[in-house]
Amino acid sequence: MNKTKYLIIGSGVSGLTCAMNLKDDYLIIEKEDRPGGLCKSFYQDGFVWDYAGHFFHFATSEIKAFFENGISTDNMVKNVKNTNINYDGTIIDYPFQMNIHQLPKNDFIDCLYELFHREEKEKYSSFEDMLYGKFGKGITERFLKPYNEKLYACNLNELDTDAMGRFFPYANLGQIIDNMKKSTVNTYNSTFDYPRQGAQFFIDLILKQIDKSRLLLNSKVTLVDLQNKFVIVNGEKMEYEVLINTIPLNHFVRLLPEDHQELLETLSCNKVLVINLGFDKQSENTSTHWTYFPMKNCNFYRAGYYSNILRTDRLSMYIEIGYKENDEIDIDEQLRLTLENLRKFGIITDHKLLAHNTLVINPGYVHITKESNKKVAEFKEQIKTKNAYTIGRYGGWTYCSIEDCMVQANSLSKII
Repeated sequence: MNKTKYLIIGSGVSGLTCAMNLKDDYLIIEKEDRPGGLCKSFYQDGFVWDYAGHFFHFATSEIKAFFENGISTDNMVKNVKNTNINYDGTIIDYPFQMNIHQLPKNDFIDCLYELFHREEKEKYSSFEDMLYGKFGKGITERFLKPYNEKLYACNLNELDTDAMGRFFPYANLGQIIDNMKKSTVNTYNSTFDYPRQGAQFFIDLILKQIDKSRLLLNSKVTLVDLQNKFVIVNGEKMEYEVLINTIPLNHFVRLLPEDHQELLETLSCNKVLVINLGFDKQSENTSTHWTYFPMKNCNFYRAGYYSNILRTDRLSMYIEIGYKENDEIDIDEQLRLTLENLRKFGIITDHKLLAHNTLVINPGYVHITKESNKKVAEFKEQIKTKNAYTIGRYGGWTYCSIEDCMVQANSLSKII
């Protein structure tokens, strides 16, 4: 096959969902030997680990029904989200700004005082400026700033005010005060489902709906010619009528013969080292799903517990560590530091590490700025005139959920 109507680059959730909707005359190109993008799972020594923590909480009825109809109740675990923050050894509920009353007395008083005397603005210049304006110095400097600096691996003044969109847990003074008496926290994912075989289940469910002969694995695109509507794949020319890109936008733009340096300069991001760990026994804490670590003396920013989510009898974890895009990573050193910190915080004691693996996600979290939003929007409009589209979390250079990616793919499929 050297010609197709719909050419899809990337076989993550966005690309596969497009193919599922387009039905026929499509071709998916994937450079890896497995489809699924970052929604794949590892199976090692009896442990189930995802490429990155994925938990399913669908609000769209069509997508929710697709997911729930494809899995038996025996193979799904339902959870009421239980997350917390390790504030230098003190455990408080997430989100931090709603639970400052759980802090040591002096920290609580300082956070409450600064919250009351914060200087709000009609318009903020950056993500960091917004944090100070909405939450005050105490809350910002104890958690919101150090945690997000670890996560994004950048100066928060570089990020757009709305860099996290609906995923940021905003709270006003009244809500924070009310929460001191009775918990009123209601985040977008307060409950979630999780398949016993990991996020891979969801990919396998979508794969049942597509023609496997139209999925080319181990296939690398080296050139995309939007003007003449062809790509070079594994050294061969492939023509198309409509192109749908779902790989990271910064990678895609470098495949174009035209100069898009101004756009590329706005596309910054972090990368994330994920360390999956499997131990010989469960930990004392069997209820927490994941914990946030804002402290600079801890190498990771988040630790998740697959064993608590799946309710298994051996401790199974994922660890996330943020880096600048071009930083070098010493994986052995980070594994050593991770185990040291897990012991320091009492998460493991005499546990024996039975299995582990690592992967680097790059991009991890994209840096959403005013300039990147502008340039990406302009680029999308420009390539649309050539029957080309770029969608998904990384293809669209945004911060969104699995469900958002599917909604985008569904919408685009209807348009084209």
